[in-house]
Amino acid sequence: MNKVAVLSAGSWGTTMAMVLADAGNTVTLHARRSEIAHAINTRHENPAYLPGITLPATIRATTDPADALNGARHVIVSIPAQTLRTNLATWASLIPADAVVVSLMKGIETHTGLRMSQVITEAACIPAERVAVLSGPNLAREIANRQPAASVIACPDETAAKTLQTACLTPYFRPYTDTDVIGCELGGAVKNVIALAVGLATGLGLGDNARALLITRGLAETARLGTALGAEPLTFAGLSGVGDLQATCSSPLSRNRTFGEHLGRGLTLAEATTATGQTAEGVKSSQAILELARAHGVEMPITEVVVGVINGQLTVQDAAAHLLARAPKPERYQA
Repeated sequence: MNKVAVLSAGSWGTTMAMVLADAGNTVTLHARRSEIAHAINTRHENPAYLPGITLPATIRATTDPADALNGARHVIVSIPAQTLRTNLATWASLIPADAVVVSLMKGIETHTGLRMSQVITEAACIPAERVAVLSGPNLAREIANRQPAASVIACPDETAAKTLQTACLTPYFRPYTDTDVIGCELGGAVKNVIALAVGLATGLGLGDNARALLITRGLAETARLGTALGAEPLTFAGLSGVGDLQATCSSPLSRNRTFGEHLGRGLTLAEATTATGQTAEGVKSSQAILELARAHGVEMPITEVVVGVINGQLTVQDAAAHLLARAPKPERYQA
């Protein structure tokens, strides 16, 4: 059996641990909190993040990262993006020398503008060929209920990507492979910001036309930035692009859309954070994405508006008007 370590036991990490166990792997799940590890080991449930979901009895949880990582062939990392570098300072020496590290994270590091695979390569001194990204329309609760879903595993090493594909293939979870790590990561990171915008619009009482506008133009923003950074444009027409964007912007299960809705209904940033309950990656990544775009001369008007609202420079009411006040252009070239 293939031994897999999953770091850590949030909703998405726990869900992927379930997928990997269902695919026949030996899975050890690292949890920060001892009560979560105990519940997973004794009740086969993660009551904090996936209440009511029965996990495979083959998943073993531990609070010791060395225990989780010992002998692992694949290391799956699912933690808040802005804590990755700090955690890698502890984990790097424990990761087996031949293990492939897989990022489930969808964010851009603040202050550096680095994608998560780049942070792993830099902070853990792991070659890019041993770092993969899993991204797609993957709402954790639906997959935890074993509803059909698909994703993309992107890695510079095609053999490593195919090995991972086999390791997480189940009757309900279908992974595809790709080598466009840049495109897959940017699709996952920017869609969170667009979902915040859709949430804002929903909270303001705007309808499906506004949502479709934001999704469509949000995809254009994502593709412009991705192309400038060297991504394959067609990647954004796939699962990690429009697929992930559509799911995140349309589902009430989306943390980022939910966070945006709270803001749109008048909650403060702190109140929206409390009400959402889990990390909405787009909130902290939005500024880093905007700075990355500006550094490469890419216009991202929706992202600019989201950053303005989060930073208190724009009111929620002014946000929609700000976007609609832009000069009309031909669609193909519209910024």
